[in-house]
Amino acid sequence: MRVAIAGAGAVGRSIAGELLENGHEVLLIDKAPTAISVERVPQAEWLLADACEITSLDEAALQRCNVVIAATGDDKVNLVVSLLAKTEYGVPRVVARVNNPKNEWLFNEAWGVDVAVSTPRLMSALVEEAVSVGDLVRLLRFSHGDANLVELTLPPESALAGTQVGDVEWPEDTSLVTIIRGTRVLTPSQEDSLEAGDELLFVAAPAREEQLEDLLSVRREDG
Repeated sequence: MRVAIAGAGAVGRSIAGELLENGHEVLLIDKAPTAISVERVPQAEWLLADACEITSLDEAALQRCNVVIAATGDDKVNLVVSLLAKTEYGVPRVVARVNNPKNEWLFNEAWGVDVAVSTPRLMSALVEEAVSVGDLVRLLRFSHGDANLVELTLPPESALAGTQVGDVEWPEDTSLVTIIRGTRVLTPSQEDSLEAGDELLFVAAPAREEQLEDLLSVRREDG
């Protein structure tokens, strides 16, 4: 898979390193000469250019990329790169970094963004995920398709504890994608039973989140 990353700062280089380790082809683009540190990620391709310019993206052959990541420290730049990648070059997957949470509402399909990653929101969500049981935590927003990746730890008193996945009437527009049980990561089947303490990851439409939380947190009737 070929991936272009706009922004060769610490974030861009870190992403590049991870992708290269996983066997992908990576191009780093930055307009600042000081950011071009080939020795830090020698396996990557490097391009000194302004990723907001069509001529630069032509040189980068963006149409050959499977994924573009807009990872600069400037939200305006990330939005422009995302829009150009999607509309001018038809890149299938565009991921954009959100630096200021106040701008998060802009990072959507209208700007060519498939997945928006807000570091402050993600860090906050991870803190919530670590300390909350029974509360739904939004981890990631998928702009394309209007869906979120959400997590809920099944509380011991939940009526669904001990119930098979296939026997649960899940809300529409939700999909259980993973069960994390202790150190195990399970791909749920219809026969798998839910257990108290399971971390359940769903892809869900925002309008269904409250319904999903109510379903999972409902208490057993005593006696």
